[in-house]
Amino acid sequence: MPFPKQGWQLWLSYFIAVLGLLWMLSQLSQLKIGKSAAYFLRYQCLDYANDDESPEKVCNCSAILQGEKEELQKAKLLTISKEFQKSAQVPDEYYINATQDCRKFKITRKYITFPLSKEEEEFPLAYSTVVHHKVQNCEQLLRAIYAPQNIYCVHVDKKAPASVFIAINAITSCFPNVFMVSKAVNVVYAGWTRVQADLNCMADLYNTSTTWKYFIKLCGQDFPLKTNLEIVQALRSLKGGNSLESEEMPQGKKGRVTNVHKVVDGQMQRTGKTKDPAPFNLPILSGNAYIVVNRGYVRSVLEDKRIQALIEWAKDTYSPDEFLWATIQRIPGVPGSTWPNRKFDTTDINAIARIVKWQGHEGSEGSLQAVYPECKGHHVRSICVYGAGDLQWLIEQHHLFANKFDADRDPIAIYCLEKYLRHKALTELD
Repeated sequence: MPFPKQGWQLWLSYFIAVLGLLWMLSQLSQLKIGKSAAYFLRYQCLDYANDDESPEKVCNCSAILQGEKEELQKAKLLTISKEFQKSAQVPDEYYINATQDCRKFKITRKYITFPLSKEEEEFPLAYSTVVHHKVQNCEQLLRAIYAPQNIYCVHVDKKAPASVFIAINAITSCFPNVFMVSKAVNVVYAGWTRVQADLNCMADLYNTSTTWKYFIKLCGQDFPLKTNLEIVQALRSLKGGNSLESEEMPQGKKGRVTNVHKVVDGQMQRTGKTKDPAPFNLPILSGNAYIVVNRGYVRSVLEDKRIQALIEWAKDTYSPDEFLWATIQRIPGVPGSTWPNRKFDTTDINAIARIVKWQGHEGSEGSLQAVYPECKGHHVRSICVYGAGDLQWLIEQHHLFANKFDADRDPIAIYCLEKYLRHKALTELD
């Protein structure tokens, strides 16, 4: 005698439930010893699985990170395929539409919305990011560094396309601890407004939260090389110090600070006038725009009269972002600073802020002149835009971040690095 219709439905629901339980048990059996069912239910959904709907999933990221030639060649061929490039690119409109439902957006994009450890929760960080294009890059960066205890300020160049501004504004509106800078500026390359953008975010972060410990400055094409926990541990090890490039000004750059410059038709040009010496006889040091500094350093930037005078003096120099922070780092009394003596010089290689491959410093392994191996991606303005072949070298570096990445040219490099970091972050929970 056949089962009644309702009996079949009840049997089927029991069968599906049993299958679901068996699947969960099979997944648990694959986890490391010591991981509980609670771990699986809470964290496993945050990992990037091989079946995620992403064009890059066709790559074996583990093999790429280990430098396996066959997989690297496959990745290289994919990145020059127009079909793959088109499928991997995410238009600005996606973010504008997807963030209409913030809860769904955060779940779909696998944002970590709770502190992964007590150590991280008790050591919040402040991030400032300057952006003028490539929303996909910016959102992937935010997702990689996001933690609810941290705070994030985003400066979008006033001359950026409207779709960039709208998309990034939509993304930031989904998070209570991520915000657009209160006063955006029109950034001129090598001009003062590049520093002003940073100062505006610095002030907003300092005034918005009193709890963060360190300030980290990024741009939209940076990407982390460490998990949030590793970043916290690295900063704790500084014991209140700062980490940024700060060294003697090369002879070839001295004209940037000894000659008066002004903006002409959107570009910085010399006026022919000579600048007065820096205030308080401060020695001007060479560095870069991207820094890792403690809260006291930021307070000094905003309040110290010596630094305020230096800021005013720097407004008609060329590329002030490449000497201002480095100079402040050597001013006596600034929290976390070091002495001006050249024995305290710190190069970009020794600082932990970020690693950049400059074309002129690349070379073969063992070369006496080379600083790092040759770029496996491509170059833009003499800077390596990393490819998948650079990842094995990158993850071995002590730096917290690397520049430069481009989701339009090599999305595999970002995908595999992010997948590696997410898996590592979840593994650290053991």
